[in-house]
Amino acid sequence: MNLLPKENDTSLDALFASARVVHRRNFLTAGAAALAATCAASGSALARAPQAAASDTVTDQDRAYMTQAIDMMRKAGVVDKTGGPFGAVVVLNGDMLSSSGNSVLRDNDPSAHAEVNAIRAACKKIASPHIKGATLFSSCEPCPMCYATAYWARVGKIYYAAAWTDYADLFDDSNISADMKRPYAQRTVPVAQLMRGDAQKVWLEYRKMSDRTRY
Repeated sequence: MNLLPKENDTSLDALFASARVVHRRNFLTAGAAALAATCAASGSALARAPQAAASDTVTDQDRAYMTQAIDMMRKAGVVDKTGGPFGAVVVLNGDMLSSSGNSVLRDNDPSAHAEVNAIRAACKKIASPHIKGATLFSSCEPCPMCYATAYWARVGKIYYAAAWTDYADLFDDSNISADMKRPYAQRTVPVAQLMRGDAQKVWLEYRKMSDRTRY
């Protein structure tokens, strides 16, 4: 998909002028394909979320995997203090590929969230950037970064335990959602376009490659 703005656009702001961002609960419930509809009726989407979750068939094995994710949560945040209290487990075809806790503080890595760590380990284990059809068990609702990582990894389903409202006084991603609605120049981390033409030349080269890859 070509997401570049038209030639007469001077910045990428126009691309996101009509974008709306919702809380993760709506996003996880409705899915990326229904994002626009969820934004237009966020209130009704929230009301439907518990009903949608209730329709899932949860097994004792699912609960066992979630128990392990919560154990990793406590280990990371309370016992070892490697990062915040977050844990995750990745399961594919009935086999647990990986489990991990948050290690942001230990690794000095802002991307070392439990879900990202677990997905990285799972992908390395099967030697593929994709774990299509895998289930991610997360002790807490995935943040936008973790959801995006699951999306790119082709995760098939996400279960989470604690809702973001359970720890909003300590970790709250709603500020990120609000920030992303602002024009680039007004964001907490300002974004500006530079040397677009040079980058487009590389895209032209890439398109001509017979062995180019997509993921």
